[in-house]
Amino acid sequence: MTGYHFAFLDENSKREIRRALLKAVALPGYQVPFASREMPVARGWGTGGLQVTLSLVGKEDIIKVIDQGSDESVNAVSIKNLIQRTTGIAVTDKTSVATLIQSRHRIPEVELREDQILVLQVPIPEPLREIEPSEYVTRRLHADKEYSGVWLMLFEQIMKHGHMATGADHPVLVYGRYVMAPSPIPRFDNPKLNMNRALILLGAGREKRIYAVPPYTKVESLAFLDHPFTVEDQEGKSCRLCGATGVFLDEIIDEETQFVSYQCNDTSYCLQRLNKEL
Repeated sequence: MTGYHFAFLDENSKREIRRALLKAVALPGYQVPFASREMPVARGWGTGGLQVTLSLVGKEDIIKVIDQGSDESVNAVSIKNLIQRTTGIAVTDKTSVATLIQSRHRIPEVELREDQILVLQVPIPEPLREIEPSEYVTRRLHADKEYSGVWLMLFEQIMKHGHMATGADHPVLVYGRYVMAPSPIPRFDNPKLNMNRALILLGAGREKRIYAVPPYTKVESLAFLDHPFTVEDQEGKSCRLCGATGVFLDEIIDEETQFVSYQCNDTSYCLQRLNKEL
């Protein structure tokens, strides 16, 4: 693509985003404001993660883009094409090969390494938003480490459903200081945040916020002593294609027979297992 800067953004924009990233890494879980730019994709379709990725990508990087576990969804392919056409870097579907991974709603099944960076797209970065609409008030609550509202929200879920009913985006406490929204990843992926070897960056373009989980950072999913945090129940289930167990599975229901089967949500992981590459 001609007539554009390397990685689409101009150098001043990339520099401003990298400064925000440095502050985010220095304060794990803290939401750093940044001047979110207009991007050639609509807000809500990954503009925050895309800006983070474009500000970091170098000519030697290999990029992988995931959308809800798939490398081939329209959103993933569009973002991947934009990055590839404005940088010329290589793209891959394999997690182990990628140096920079942008993802929506999932952390890959393959364990990440220290030399990799995971960028998560985030629609709503504020974990207190459901209980407090005012941005001014939520900033003060974070400053005071006043998170009783989040605990009350989880308590009400237990009173109503008998258990914590967060389907995704279950709030976490980062390094014992800030409560963070871990992007809308399923609860299954929350434990992967804890002491992860890779740098994890989270970008919210519409809300103009960047935050981070540095490598080897303690991340705890909020829970009560008598109601511990649990992930989605995958007991006794396996992928109908590769036979994988202990991974996040999609439920597939046959409309005619109502037969229920399961399939790896991480399509790249499933394909590599089928090809005996894992």
